[in-house]
Amino acid sequence: MEVQLASWLQGSAAGQRAQEILRRCVHCGFCTATCPTYQLLGDELDGPRGRIYLMKELVEGAAVGRGTQGHLDRCLTCRNCETTCPSGVQYGELVDIGRELIEARVKRPLSEAWTRGVLRWFLPSVFFAPAYRLGLLFRPLLPKAIASKLIVSRKPRPLPPKGQGKKVVMLRGCVQPSMLPNVDIATARVLAAIGLEARWEEGSGCCGAVRQHLADPHGALNDARRNIDAWWPSIAAGEVEAVMVNASGCAVMVKDYGRLLAEDPVYAERAAAVSRLAVDPIECLEPHMETIRQKLLKKGVNDAAIAYHPPCTQQHGMQIRGRVEAFLRSIGASLVSFGDGHLCCGSAGTYSVLQPDIAKALLDRKLSAIQAARPDLILSANVGCISHLASDARVPVMHWLEWLDDQLTQD
Repeated sequence: MEVQLASWLQGSAAGQRAQEILRRCVHCGFCTATCPTYQLLGDELDGPRGRIYLMKELVEGAAVGRGTQGHLDRCLTCRNCETTCPSGVQYGELVDIGRELIEARVKRPLSEAWTRGVLRWFLPSVFFAPAYRLGLLFRPLLPKAIASKLIVSRKPRPLPPKGQGKKVVMLRGCVQPSMLPNVDIATARVLAAIGLEARWEEGSGCCGAVRQHLADPHGALNDARRNIDAWWPSIAAGEVEAVMVNASGCAVMVKDYGRLLAEDPVYAERAAAVSRLAVDPIECLEPHMETIRQKLLKKGVNDAAIAYHPPCTQQHGMQIRGRVEAFLRSIGASLVSFGDGHLCCGSAGTYSVLQPDIAKALLDRKLSAIQAARPDLILSANVGCISHLASDARVPVMHWLEWLDDQLTQD
């Protein structure tokens, strides 16, 4: 695809990168076949190829307005199109650039701008946790649409005692500690079972994905720098084996720190080091699969029928499709298969708040496919997916590491 950058973009890093990505697109349309919003809405402009044309017009200086902005807003950033694309178009990076550019050129209605601004500020803030606890307290009085998003967690288990072995630094995160506090505890307990110690450094917090996907790349980079500062003393001292991120939406962001900060003279080297160390839990546990399997042989594994919902960030962001499922089967879990496993559930970070109708339609389709397989339990790997699925599922939904902790500690 030939692209002639507008004069106001020539020489800019964003313009040059957008031009590079756009030139790889050959208009084949394979991406439309796997785009959830195109399948649902049937509009070429609500599919990757159509949005690419809109972003080409944007960077070439054509007049753009609310229509273009709306089509970009309706993209889930699931990156299924990247998995499908034979030309290697890095669509996720492109749409982030497009959103940033159009945010600067097209004014949003006040209510819409206010909502997005509140989400960018509130979700990573210290106020989210007390607000969530208050919501749980008044959950029976809240509208169903809100109450269904509030997950009542199980009574937390104790953290394992500190060990003397190798250490893994963990992301403290923003919404997961409040919504699913047992996930971090379960992760630490599973790591302890294979001789690793989880540790959380003061100062780490939101990975930056919330701001990145709401067209605030500068805020996202500040979040990244804060996390790097928190982790760097331990990394520089050689005290940690990995940076483990147990929410896949956050993991794909942390793995991208090296690229995002490549031009930062202060942080580029450290960001690249963090990205090299960043792992999804499955990447850390696979080498210890036999140890875990032997532990479970002594206890037995619950024979409940399990549906594993792989988040888009695992499948298309980190390209680790099928690895959690293979691991679970290898340790004796009874997994069931279901259709459309490659499609987004509709959560997509803040998408279910900003695009509730599309998110609900995708949720209904996802749950219909999963529940047709008659599972007793649904497992996933991302806080957003878990809360979205749990809002309407007929069976319990939990993080796969919580399930694994249950198996390792059962009598």
